[in-house]
Amino acid sequence: MENTIKVTLTAAWPSLVVLLSIYIIMRLTIYFNGERRSFVLHEEVFRLLFIAYLLLFFRLVTSQDLNTYTGTNLIPFKEILRYDVGTLNFHKQVLGNILLFIPFGYFVSCYCKIKRLGPIVLVTFLSSLIIEVVQHFIGRSFDVDDIILNVVGGVIGFLLYISLNAIYDHLPKFLRKDWLLNVVSIILIAIVGLYLYKII
Repeated sequence: MENTIKVTLTAAWPSLVVLLSIYIIMRLTIYFNGERRSFVLHEEVFRLLFIAYLLLFFRLVTSQDLNTYTGTNLIPFKEILRYDVGTLNFHKQVLGNILLFIPFGYFVSCYCKIKRLGPIVLVTFLSSLIIEVVQHFIGRSFDVDDIILNVVGGVIGFLLYISLNAIYDHLPKFLRKDWLLNVVSIILIAIVGLYLYKII
């Protein structure tokens, strides 16, 4: 899994740097142009993470060299049950597809303010279906099991969003202050930066 992340980051970092830099410049321009109330660090960090995730996500799901299988599977659970639990293929094909869509479910739920399970299932299903169709036409496989696993990941992300919101709503007021969330955001950026430096 770490090798896949490394390959994706190595290929995508120029696009990532350019895109995030342009976004940051635009947001700072808005801030210094008089819209200062609209700039909250932790909210900006969240947006940057969402953009970075989407870019890496699209790079990963449209890469042609990550999958040598180019068939079509329309039988639910056929491929999932082919892998023994705990094997490398199980981690890559089953857990990998779930983990890839957990941030998707979280970010989409947060961005769209989704409060019910139905909408996130539909959004994840449609997004995954489009990805599988595109993959089929670029020389990769169309696998209904990937759609199932992606929806599971999206639902987990949604449940994570609901759970964290519930926890946040019950925190004391001083723990919900913007300055504290800004500090946490800076710490998270530092951790992510160190991790990326290590694997790249």
